[in-house]
Amino acid sequence: MSPPMSLTFDAVAEASPGPKWLARWNRSWPAYEAWFRSRGGDSGPSAPECRAALLQHMPEIAPVYDQLVVLVGGGDRPARFLSTWCPPRYLGGCSLAALSAEGEARLVRNYDLSPDLNEGLLLRSEWTGRAVMGMVEFLWGLSDGINDAGLSVALAYGGRSETGSGFGITTILRYVLETCDTVSAAVAVLTRVPSHMAYNIVLADADGATASVELSPGGGLRQMPRAVATNHQSDGSTPDRAQFTRTFARHAHLRGLNTTPDALHRPFLLPPLFQDRHSEGFGTLFTADYAPRTRRLSLLWPDARWDQSLEDFAEGRRVVDYARQPLAAAPSACAETQGSRVDWSRAAAIDWQSLARDFAAGQGRDILTYLPR
Repeated sequence: MSPPMSLTFDAVAEASPGPKWLARWNRSWPAYEAWFRSRGGDSGPSAPECRAALLQHMPEIAPVYDQLVVLVGGGDRPARFLSTWCPPRYLGGCSLAALSAEGEARLVRNYDLSPDLNEGLLLRSEWTGRAVMGMVEFLWGLSDGINDAGLSVALAYGGRSETGSGFGITTILRYVLETCDTVSAAVAVLTRVPSHMAYNIVLADADGATASVELSPGGGLRQMPRAVATNHQSDGSTPDRAQFTRTFARHAHLRGLNTTPDALHRPFLLPPLFQDRHSEGFGTLFTADYAPRTRRLSLLWPDARWDQSLEDFAEGRRVVDYARQPLAAAPSACAETQGSRVDWSRAAAIDWQSLARDFAAGQGRDILTYLPR
């Protein structure tokens, strides 16, 4: 079977965890549950141990975690999955860079992976009382994002598959954006909260500060001299699939960039940073350009862009067809993008079992047709 060559991106706003978030859970949990079980998640820490770890390391977001567990109906496996404490290992790609000039910083990232391994969800929330906007992973974590202080952050897989006692990195990035205002505060959090795998993190803030750090499995941090990162670390370890991901070539290209903050996104849309191997499971799904001072985000593709901001966030939908870049709009995607005529809160009432049966029978329809009338 050929890998999927398109991805639907949804922009959703929900201040507190509620029916919109629950709709995404109902849609995604069956696949996540199968992954969790097949990768040995059931033999990991118990739900009480997971919650205790969250209270110890990231207590400010423990109430949000509790809300989410209640929202999905409780249960041991969902509670352990949502904590992301000592989860099964997972891999990825990505190129990151931050640049500052005259106090103006930008953070740009390419997200490189297979289209069927990304949730395509841009979520604006106020879960702890502050506004946060970012690309969701593991249903409440973030692969990249920005908060109302202008702090911006993004991750890249560090190239090593070993694990240690720690949290999934996407939950840590959620915590950083919920609790920190500046790069220095974020680095302090990353220093004390252990990651379960090796990850590279690039940050920028509204004061023009930037940073790049390498996280080690089980805890430990190394700060790097340049705010760039790909999929290897500076400890001399041999990265996974280095030839396939071209991590060293991408890193060398990032180090050699001679550009300005407002033009930093341009080389990310071109080789060698832009990856077009979607059929091989390693293509650039989106480029995210964060502007900390204005609290804005632009999702970019070679011939399309989608601009959002914390102050003027618009719900909507885009469908990207990677087999024929650029944007391939769904029949009503333009209207949805401009005005979001879909009431996503209704999606929580979808009969997901019927939807799955239709798809299994080869009769799949656009998910919008399954929304309750």
